Amino acid sequence: MHPEVSRILRQMAAAGKPIGALCIAPVTLTKALSDKGPQVTIGNDKETAAAIEAMGGRHVECSVDMIHLDQKNKIVTTPAYMLGPGIKEIAAGIEKLVDKVLSMIE
Repeated sequence: MHPEVSRILRQMAAAGKPIGALCIAPVTLTKALSDKGPQVTIGNDKETAAAIEAMGGRHVECSVDMIHLDQKNKIVTTPAYMLGPGIKEIAAGIEKLVDKVLSMIE
């Protein structure tokens, strides 16, 4: 992971800012915040879920149109293209993620 990406994610988490991640990005988020035990979703891919768990995160299985909220770490994730075949299918999850992140801004 690029050190600058890790730095930004860690600073956002330390400041208590909400973070949204979709598709495969929750893996990057888990890597950067592994010491915080983030809860994320990438859908239902067993190998990727196992990698998340190995990095210190917790994977939560989720459908393409849903989000997962890690309340403690203020992280919102959705599977997007990890599950959905096209934008029509993933739009519901992405829209829910954006709405949730915006609602968490203080």
